[in-house]
Amino acid sequence: MNAPTDLSMKSDEVLRVELEVFRRQHRDLDEAIVALEEKGTADQLTIRRLKKQKLRLKDIIALIEDRLTPDIIA
Repeated sequence: MNAPTDLSMKSDEVLRVELEVFRRQHRDLDEAIVALEEKGTADQLTIRRLKKQKLRLKDIIALIEDRLTPDIIA
């Protein structure tokens, strides 16, 4: 996975594209996890690894969204 290491060095447009890619990957992982769990014979280690990968993507998505959302000074 190509996780952004320094968000400050990337333009907003690049971050928006990456955000969509990471969201799509997150959805794909979610669908894969659900399919494996419904199958019933899935390897629990594989499911656990997919869930960890999904959580990493969620963290990256949150970082990018925070970077793209302007701070509002009240």
